[in-house]
Amino acid sequence: MNDYHERLAQLLLEKNDSLSYNQARTWVELMWEDFETTAAKAGRDYLGSEMTERIVRQWIENYGGRLHDFVAKNPKYKDFLIQDKNKLN
Repeated sequence: MNDYHERLAQLLLEKNDSLSYNQARTWVELMWEDFETTAAKAGRDYLGSEMTERIVRQWIENYGGRLHDFVAKNPKYKDFLIQDKNKLN
């Protein structure tokens, strides 16, 4: 799964230069878990990591450039995504 997360984090960094690597990785992990949890709660069969990667990739393609704005509207995620003063890309 690390390979999936790494590829998706790199894609997100290409789409959004306002994020550090750690923030991009956190976003990917949050989206990944959200998709799989929501599908499980809905009673759907597990479709595998490839399907989850496809969905998260689509979200990144569609919304990746604006994800840093999400924190302002959703303070629940602020602790996960606070801009690091020692930003590491």
